Amino acid sequence: MPKVLRGRAWTFGANIDTDQIIPAKYAIYSLDEKELGRHAMEGVPGRDGWAARVAPGDIMVAGSNFGCGSSREIAPVAIRGAGISLVIADSYARIFFRNAVNMGYPILQSPQAAEAVAEGDELEVDLEEGIVRNFTKGDEYRCEAFPQFMNELLHMGGLVPWVRKRLEERRGSTAARG
Repeated sequence: MPKVLRGRAWTFGANIDTDQIIPAKYAIYSLDEKELGRHAMEGVPGRDGWAARVAPGDIMVAGSNFGCGSSREIAPVAIRGAGISLVIADSYARIFFRNAVNMGYPILQSPQAAEAVAEGDELEVDLEEGIVRNFTKGDEYRCEAFPQFMNELLHMGGLVPWVRKRLEERRGSTAARG
């Protein structure tokens, strides 16, 4: 995963729940990220056909409590499948936050960016520094940068690859001790 991401902003309001992110009827595609992506955000009023307009690398910016509702693990998968490189929100429902991090999908919290970014703004996000640059408005917003452990999870592709690596390291050190 690159340290810096660039893309066009797609904005959403507060309290976007997981049923809006990916309606339950598409859960049958849970193993097909691209198919989920084709239906991402279909539950948000006024956003019919949204996923077809997303360019790879675009960035989603949302209000507070993003990802509330059911603990649908496929919600961040659907957003990624649509081509969104990361989500920035004022705040997240805890279960959405953990699901995204566990699968190695970057999400940042920035009330400043959520308030100021407009649809179509060109953004650059430095994940390690926690900085969002808005080239359209000439502004810069701060996010809480992920701690090293979370960055390591993101770079490794999520919790499962991270655990595998730790287990391999443990086996290697046990074998070396004899």
